Amino acid sequence: MDDKRFWVGFNLIKGIGAVRMQGLVAYFGDLESAWGAASAELAEAGLGSKVIERVVQARQNVDLDKVWEKIEKQGIKILTWQDEAYPQRLKEIDQPPPVLYIRGEYLPDDLFAVAIVGTRRVTPYGRQITEELSAFLAANGMTVISGLARGVDAVAHQSTLKAGGRTIGVLGSGVDKIYPPEHRALAEQMMERGAIISDYAPGTPPDASNFPPRNRIISGLSLAVVVVEAGETSGALITAEFAAEQGREIFAVPGSILAPQSKGTNKLIQNGALPLLSVTDLMQALDITRVGEHKAARKIMPADAIEAKLLTVLTNEPMQIDEIRNQSELPIEKVSASLALMELKGMVRQVGGMNYVAVREVQSEYRVDK
Repeated sequence: MDDKRFWVGFNLIKGIGAVRMQGLVAYFGDLESAWGAASAELAEAGLGSKVIERVVQARQNVDLDKVWEKIEKQGIKILTWQDEAYPQRLKEIDQPPPVLYIRGEYLPDDLFAVAIVGTRRVTPYGRQITEELSAFLAANGMTVISGLARGVDAVAHQSTLKAGGRTIGVLGSGVDKIYPPEHRALAEQMMERGAIISDYAPGTPPDASNFPPRNRIISGLSLAVVVVEAGETSGALITAEFAAEQGREIFAVPGSILAPQSKGTNKLIQNGALPLLSVTDLMQALDITRVGEHKAARKIMPADAIEAKLLTVLTNEPMQIDEIRNQSELPIEKVSASLALMELKGMVRQVGGMNYVAVREVQSEYRVDK
């Protein structure tokens, strides 16, 4: 029996998330052994009595062969932590989802992604910004991530596809339960040039409680998050909160202080988000116009003396950004900006908590022409 079936089996059990799944793998070595373990062993692995009771019930009631057969018939791909194809950027966040269900294709180049999120009640202003931004990102080889919701999300997906780009939708339901239902045709198009992704098992309905947690995946897959329009209680603000925790760049589109749809974005800017006044802001922050070069290049020379200095400081051991600043003796704003560009180039990698490691295929020599 394919080991991934047991990942799916445990993923179906309420109360078993990233921490408990990690504990089971650490204790038993693999989830097949955990699935067949006695209650006493599950207790030793750290599961409480209520969760153990659910595991026992699942083993009695769930036919993993039939579940797997149904998943295969639906063309759903499954990635776990143990798969090399599991999105690297997502793996680096706190408690990444143990299992991802995918319809379509997640490609290595989707590492170069920006999330565009916002209100379901998008205004003509918000629609125009979203259309222009999505088209710009698509034209420059960036994947656009969003949540397939009404409003800004849908406009972002549609505009990206129209511009010939790739786009990924992260759902708060199973990937076989497209929500809202009027976006089924859009979802089908996205599967042709991108993917639909969820950490909820197939068959999971779009319950309201599912959507806030899924927002951590939207930000986790992305280099940066752009909030186009958002009211004071918009779910897009939750995505921005996750992005901040994950060390992602956060941009917000400023709007009228009288517009309800801009109260949330204006507040984000007030609290430190970068105001997105033009696509130039993204270009400068993420070096977007050179994404094609970054995708093609695997051995990259440092672009300037600052990058060269940072490479002498960084090793394959994680180093916190404040320590990088101290050892390099460079201003924190230069360190932060350079690390963001170097990550996009594949020269360094953020491994969570603003900790960075060097990617040693980079050529460390840098010469200044005299």
